[in-house]
Amino acid sequence: MQIDIPMFKETSLRIAEGAADRKDYATSSLQKGLLIIHNGANLAMEAVGFGVPVIKLGLRTVFPGSVKLALSQKGPVWRVTGSYTLNLEEKISRPGSRNVKSAPVYAAKNTLAALIRGFPPARRLLTALSSALRWVFHLETIYEDAGYSAKVEMLYIIDTQKGQLRVEVDLSHLADDKITEIIVMNEQGARHFDEYRDSSGLLLRGDRIGCWNEVSADTATFVSVDCGLQYTLDRIKDATLFRGRELIGSRLAWSGFGYSFPPAVKKAGYNLVIEGLQ
Repeated sequence: MQIDIPMFKETSLRIAEGAADRKDYATSSLQKGLLIIHNGANLAMEAVGFGVPVIKLGLRTVFPGSVKLALSQKGPVWRVTGSYTLNLEEKISRPGSRNVKSAPVYAAKNTLAALIRGFPPARRLLTALSSALRWVFHLETIYEDAGYSAKVEMLYIIDTQKGQLRVEVDLSHLADDKITEIIVMNEQGARHFDEYRDSSGLLLRGDRIGCWNEVSADTATFVSVDCGLQYTLDRIKDATLFRGRELIGSRLAWSGFGYSFPPAVKKAGYNLVIEGLQ
């Protein structure tokens, strides 16, 4: 099933069951959420879209591999229910071979990723080191069965007149004490959305946005000047809001936000507004 929801002139939201047919990025094999379609072009690039759940098991991260969708509509209000199965994990492989099996390699990879996101002063150096290692050893990213599976229920309520997306998250099916964090991602393509603004007056462009920084302002926005679009969301109770943008060759190309929830949270919701620039 594919659902296309018209928002305003030349802009719509799309969500579909199953991975994309084109494999432009490693994340093409992941289940995506709501993607912005503008002038017929998909603006997601490597990004997973709006309202996509991800589970953390310590340093391990489990991504959605599939979703079952249900749709109802009443006037300008569309309701889309998504039942996500989270069962994929990032792996490292060499072209023409299966993934690398070494546990120490993955421990090092996950630790390096955590350092890149958690220690801003060293990000540039660590990112360069990561890219160099991939180049020297001809490594690439793939997503394969994590040996773990969990269900997360998402409800998207889209008011096409207001340009507002309401996302409601049901985490009540997650009873595993191994879960350390749940993240709901809201992101689109980095080349399109390369400017960040928030209600504190902060304005950042390109690499200055950072790859995983906490948002302290009440509202935060990513802007695409070229497309004349922006999307905005708020900080909410029981979650920490992070912003990020990564654009690295043909490997990473996302801009957006992540709500980080502790395992104790069972239900939550937030609003996201999509609008044209004035």
